Amino acid sequence: MPLQFIGIDPTTGQSESPTAWVDTETADIVLQSYTADEETRAQCIENTAPGHDKHIPDHETVIRIPAHMVPILREACDAAERAQLH
Repeated sequence: MPLQFIGIDPTTGQSESPTAWVDTETADIVLQSYTADEETRAQCIENTAPGHDKHIPDHETVIRIPAHMVPILREACDAAERAQLH
């Protein structure tokens, strides 16, 4: 699984590192970020998609991406789109 580094939260130091990559084989976006707190997780469960069970599956999690990383996420989306075309 070759990952293309896209960017890291520019406001973090050496100990924190919300990061975005793109898997160049599948075009999946891979994210590392802060684990959502219990209140956020509860809100996600309560406000789930219509028709879906109100839980977070064991193989999934909820993360928070800092708002100032939006440009990095856009770049990751563009890179994923380009990877799909190949």
